[in-house]
Amino acid sequence: MSFSVSVAAARRVAEIMASEPGAKALRVEVLAGGCSGLQYKFDLTDAQAADDVVVAHDGATVLVDPVSLEFLAGAQLDFNDDLMGAHFAIKNPNATSSCGCGTSFSVD
Repeated sequence: MSFSVSVAAARRVAEIMASEPGAKALRVEVLAGGCSGLQYKFDLTDAQAADDVVVAHDGATVLVDPVSLEFLAGAQLDFNDDLMGAHFAIKNPNATSSCGCGTSFSVD
């Protein structure tokens, strides 16, 4: 199973890249921390590591490092723009629980 990017997320990443000189990709990472034990981190980057997984979709490039990919296998990056605000979200089948903010999760 791999990490994927929805059409809505790809469009938003492409828009951000077009407005950020020097940024070539959105990096998605999983780090220790947050109220549930693990948290997602999103950063613009101009550097790609040799072992990064590259997901290219509709003009957008998303990078995921191999360690983070272990937690993101089968997950999808999405972009939501609703009454609660506009934000990236991860639909992660590996998460056994998450907090209300949507950026922190745990796995068994």
